[in-house]
Amino acid sequence: MVRWRAGTVAGLRRQWTGAVELDVDLPDGTRMRALAYPELVGTPEPGDRVLLNAGALLMGLGTGGYALVVALPDRLPPDPPQALDTRDAGHLVKARYTPLQPILLGVDEEASPHRDVLADADDLGGMPVVTADLHSALPAILAGIRADAPQARVAYLLTDGGALPAWFSRTLAGLRADLAGTITVGQAFGGDLEATTLHGGLLAARHVLDADVAIVAQGPGNLGTGTRWGFSGVAVGEAVNAIVTLGGRAVGSLRISDADARPRHRGVSHHSLTAYGRVALAPADLVVPEGLAPALAAEVDRALAPLAARHRIVRVPTAGLDAALRASTVPLSTMGRGLDADHAYFLAAAAAGRHAAAHLPHPSITDGERVGRSGEEDQG
Repeated sequence: MVRWRAGTVAGLRRQWTGAVELDVDLPDGTRMRALAYPELVGTPEPGDRVLLNAGALLMGLGTGGYALVVALPDRLPPDPPQALDTRDAGHLVKARYTPLQPILLGVDEEASPHRDVLADADDLGGMPVVTADLHSALPAILAGIRADAPQARVAYLLTDGGALPAWFSRTLAGLRADLAGTITVGQAFGGDLEATTLHGGLLAARHVLDADVAIVAQGPGNLGTGTRWGFSGVAVGEAVNAIVTLGGRAVGSLRISDADARPRHRGVSHHSLTAYGRVALAPADLVVPEGLAPALAAEVDRALAPLAARHRIVRVPTAGLDAALRASTVPLSTMGRGLDADHAYFLAAAAAGRHAAAHLPHPSITDGERVGRSGEEDQG
């Protein structure tokens, strides 16, 4: 349960969109690194008294290594200017029935300016949507898209398997200029648009953000127990079902690695095999990058062979993708490993982005940007 701490803000550290990092001095003389979301608790200042939830930090869990600011009890923020007793400013409650539940304007609810557009929306019109298990794949997928379709409008749908506040992600803060927008779905919040479900978020990406392509991945902080079914990335399979149900093209970014020390994540991770092989009931394009080391390539082929009855196994050329990854506007890191330490992982994500870029149906993309980059091989 919650491990509470109270302390005093000693100083502020880094700040990025929606988040402030700070040092907090505790009564016992120790100091904790903490994170505050000003939209929820107000903006901390040196000398403020803060209440912290320190459990994950004390246990060594989580991506960021922070205690989280629950409140500035002596300096509460004012009510938001649009706060009303009606639903005119929105009634979407996220992180529901927790002490910090925000009330937000849903993109498709009655008070939304986008209500008319989404009221009868039911189809993605063939829009490619890349699904990924980990948040760390986001910049690599984006690099692969940009390598071949630099003008494409890319939407990101942050699902609620990891961090709920979009503000937690420094990666996302660094990619804001490269995205048409972020949609937070389910219990996740803090995006440019808020959606109740992934289905509604996908339709908002296509019809509100006018996206050419979308990326679906959880926020930072994958939860896993080391069992076949006990991991938050299982939702990738459900995402495939939603995409195909709505008339989109599902493109699966496979979690491939020869650097992970855990056998269950070497070759093709069991996360990908379970999500795409057992949960996804609709067909997806599962992307394998060309040029993998021979031993890894053989291991990947063996792992994916049983999935070929339902899905299309696609081989994608990788020329130019390493340069695109190295030009990423944000650092690349997965499980503490950078690009060179886990090259296959990032290359696989970029290849999925390249494949999506080769199937853009939206008229804002020129024919020249669509030509012949996928090298598709249908084994389905």
